Amino acid sequence: MKRLIINFFRILQTGTVNFMRNISISLAAISVMVVTLSVVLLSLVISATFSNTINQITNKIDISVYLKDSVTLSQTDTFIKELKALPNVKSVQYLNKQEVLRQYEAQNASNQQLSLAINETSNPLPATIHIRAYDLNKINGIKNFLDKPAINNLQSNQPSYSGSLKTAINNIAHATDVLRKLGVVAIVVFAFISALIIFNTIRMAIFNRRDEIQIMRLLGASTAYIRGPFIVESAIYGILSAVFSVIIINSVFVTASSTLQASTLGLLDINYATDYFDHHFWLFLAMQILIGIIIGAFSAYIATRRYLRFKIKA
Repeated sequence: MKRLIINFFRILQTGTVNFMRNISISLAAISVMVVTLSVVLLSLVISATFSNTINQITNKIDISVYLKDSVTLSQTDTFIKELKALPNVKSVQYLNKQEVLRQYEAQNASNQQLSLAINETSNPLPATIHIRAYDLNKINGIKNFLDKPAINNLQSNQPSYSGSLKTAINNIAHATDVLRKLGVVAIVVFAFISALIIFNTIRMAIFNRRDEIQIMRLLGASTAYIRGPFIVESAIYGILSAVFSVIIINSVFVTASSTLQASTLGLLDINYATDYFDHHFWLFLAMQILIGIIIGAFSAYIATRRYLRFKIKA
């Protein structure tokens, strides 16, 4: 066990020394890896920000059902209970005629002529039930219920559905889906390029140290002992790239939040994105380091397996 620990620390030391020795030819690998990890991080933050935007707009959408003045309280209570029993109904809010009028007056307080016109007449506004759904894409179940003859007879007008907001949600959801797909494609492309560059970097390092490796073989060094420093060297690429990518993305959000006067940039809520990144900073850093180490170590493993031509025992 003591020998294994000593060998492990020797591998770490050798890998670190080799990295410092090859720092000039490692810059290309680190640069591309920084781009890869930055794309990963940006994709996660932007996706979470768009999801928050969708949730905020969703909370503003409801179906308004307008009741006839002849509908009794007993019929209203039965109607509300049946609505709440529907699987896609999130909440039901009932406003009587007086509450609807007060709400209407508050919304149009700046329009004095309209306020005077309302005060001079009896309350023409119907009692209203506001329905909010869990899933707006499955709202047809609620509409089918409202179209039943017995339920339709209780209504003074056709239910009102916030179509413009629903259209906005559909547009944002579509944009989010497209960006996610583009992000995945970009991540795959840059990850492949990063792995390829690290692969070639390690191959060059093997070629430069071929005499040293041959001597180690003759002295009986194990496969893992010879391969280990190359994997450590590549893992350092990943760790540094992860740290740089997090610093860059953090700088982008700090600059954006401090220079933009508005809190939003199109569909992207800059303030939310910044807060989300700050709240998950250490998680993102750990994730970036893990991804960087995996890409680097895997590339180094493939390179050493192919070009060192070890006879690996099963």
